[in-house]
Amino acid sequence: MTVLALLHDGTRIGLSAWTIHWSTVVGLAALGALYFWRARIAPADRGATLPASIATDETHRTPTHGQRLSFVAGLLVIFVSLNGPIHDLSDYYLFSAHMVQHLLLTLVAPPLLLAGVPGWMLRPALAVRGIGAIARRVTRVGAAYLIFNLVVAAWHLPPIYNTAMANHGVHIAQHLMFMAAAVLMWWPLMSPLPELPRIAYPAQMLYCFLMTIPMSIVSIYITMADSVLYPAYAAAPRTWGLSPMEDQMIGGLIMWIPGGLFFLGVMSVVFFKWSARGEDHAAGAQIDWRPGVHAAGKV
Repeated sequence: MTVLALLHDGTRIGLSAWTIHWSTVVGLAALGALYFWRARIAPADRGATLPASIATDETHRTPTHGQRLSFVAGLLVIFVSLNGPIHDLSDYYLFSAHMVQHLLLTLVAPPLLLAGVPGWMLRPALAVRGIGAIARRVTRVGAAYLIFNLVVAAWHLPPIYNTAMANHGVHIAQHLMFMAAAVLMWWPLMSPLPELPRIAYPAQMLYCFLMTIPMSIVSIYITMADSVLYPAYAAAPRTWGLSPMEDQMIGGLIMWIPGGLFFLGVMSVVFFKWSARGEDHAAGAQIDWRPGVHAAGKV
């Protein structure tokens, strides 16, 4: 296998020298184990304490094969992002690789995880004192929008970003905050719980469009900078002949163009769903995950 790069300490980057960070393996394995354990327990009792308006036959079903596959795919995306070549290039060499990693952690993994989790798995958490009230506030469209964009913008400010690059614990906190904020950002589009509903299709399209604006502002700031914003990459060994400024510009463009196009793609998908269903209300957007079932309001 062709070696992609040679690190400053002599270790190699490539598919033949895949580095693994066991803290991520343990965390992802624990999350996967919790998911599959929860999928198996007491399937007949899930809807027993629910109001008739919410307790549907879906509350008595285990996750579908499609949901399980989606959840596992989300875990796999996180694993690939935080281990192997993407991680090594991001941490030691290229700002642009770090932007690829961030897009995977915010735009790819969270929707896969949400698509894989049926609402009944999350519903018991809402009964915990204080959790339900907090969840209702942070999953509202305005709060989700602000939290995600503030987290992304703040972590790309040079003093904070450079602190994360210099301190591994802070870097871990950065990634955890990205993923948590991204789950909230995706919630108005993909909520599996009618108690914390999705927004209506027209609002989803506007939401996706507005989501491109803050990311574009951050991206333009990085792309058009006339100096190196993140010294850790200026001090790193050069890879593929990219200067620090070229690497920084490419990283900004990666956040700007693929990131923006991603939301435009989601907006297009929402438009076709809206056209097919012809419903403008939030319940109409709360589509059942099971193939062939289209009753509004089911989880």
